[in-house]
Amino acid sequence: MTDWSEVSREELEAMAEAGREVRLCQRVLAKTGDTVVGELLRGHGTLFEWKHYPPGDVYDAEFHAQYYYHCHPEGERPNGEHGHFHTFLRPHGMPSGLRPAPLPDFQPPENDNDALSHLIGIAMDVAGQPVRLFTTNRWVTGETWYGADDVIAMLDAFEIDHARPSWPANRWITAMMRLFRPTIVGLLRERDAAIRRWADAHPDAYVYEDRGLEVASQRPISVEEQIAEVAIQLRGARRRRAVLPEPPSFVELL
Repeated sequence: MTDWSEVSREELEAMAEAGREVRLCQRVLAKTGDTVVGELLRGHGTLFEWKHYPPGDVYDAEFHAQYYYHCHPEGERPNGEHGHFHTFLRPHGMPSGLRPAPLPDFQPPENDNDALSHLIGIAMDVAGQPVRLFTTNRWVTGETWYGADDVIAMLDAFEIDHARPSWPANRWITAMMRLFRPTIVGLLRERDAAIRRWADAHPDAYVYEDRGLEVASQRPISVEEQIAEVAIQLRGARRRRAVLPEPPSFVELL
């Protein structure tokens, strides 16, 4: 659960704006019977399990943010889910000073921009609506591992700011990162805690490559419930602010 007492008014306002953006993207797509998932699958024929959509992923060369959508075999999907997005940030888009975790098997890639970090997974239902956020173990995406605090520092840098393959889909996924930022922060911290627990419980395995641990943390989500909760929190934040000037103080004249 989100500890709303730790979310500043400025972040609440950013989340509210992101909620409006998410709704806008979903609304304009729904007018023609489309969804953000359908935008990425359009024109690619038969849907193949494990294949990235769109082929080659979506990559913003200015912000170095990246994402793709794919589906697992039907028997390996949670009930009611269709597939999920994986989101990433590459080093040239990361805030300065961030470095990969010093793991014993870390090998710097030939191209330094290839040491990308996975940010969050966004699971979608069969109607094309987001239903779950989750983090993964390193082997799942082949990412370079960064500690939770460093990944949290990357979140605001994720932006897909071009039109292909879909302008509303790109705007939607960027806004989703803002709307659910506190949830993502919590999941990343839970991810690192889960990794530590697993390593302690399985001392003979190398945790980051252990196929027994795939999803490290997860949480169900609802866009409409999140937007409503942000509105409630903003009203509370307004109530906590002084509306009228402080009353004058009087002193007794001697």
